[in-house]
Amino acid sequence: MQSHGADHPISTTMHLVWPAEEYLAGYVAALERGWSPDNARPEAAIREQLAEIARDPAAFLRRMVDREGKGPPMIMPDGSTKPRLPGYRKWMWDGEFCGSIGLRWQPGTSKLPPHVAGHVGYAVVPWKRGLGYATRALELILADARAEGLEYVELATDPANLPSQRVITANGGVVVEHLVEPGQPRDEEHLWFRIDLAS
Repeated sequence: MQSHGADHPISTTMHLVWPAEEYLAGYVAALERGWSPDNARPEAAIREQLAEIARDPAAFLRRMVDREGKGPPMIMPDGSTKPRLPGYRKWMWDGEFCGSIGLRWQPGTSKLPPHVAGHVGYAVVPWKRGLGYATRALELILADARAEGLEYVELATDPANLPSQRVITANGGVVVEHLVEPGQPRDEEHLWFRIDLAS
């Protein structure tokens, strides 16, 4: 998943929370304002998630944490599906909903399957950008990645998305490849960053 954030001093007021009923109204309000947790399929993801929450909010919250990869298949940008990896999402919170960040991995290795564009994907709501929340959220999720035993994480971002690139480099990321993201049109190139977690 492509990352999206902003380049500003690291926030100390924002923290990550596990998706829960007490935060769900803020999440729904952000979706209704046009924010999407999926910048590869933004409008479709908004419609799907609002419908899922309306149908069964408890099931939606459970699906946000899927350490065994038992959830529905991943929908690729071209409409095809792939098996879901183990992972989970956390929500950015500063007294209200600020955005979402997710971590996913392949069991037993730090490597990812070819169709997966990064261990981490994040999206800050537009009205909370410029506060350093993306930088802080990535810093916090890296601690989770270490706890999961990953030696490194990889993130893909658009070459034109300079704010997101600054978020990644602020957390120790370095460009390892300039490539076409799996599942994207062949002319849509991305920068591939790696953050070493061994130290």
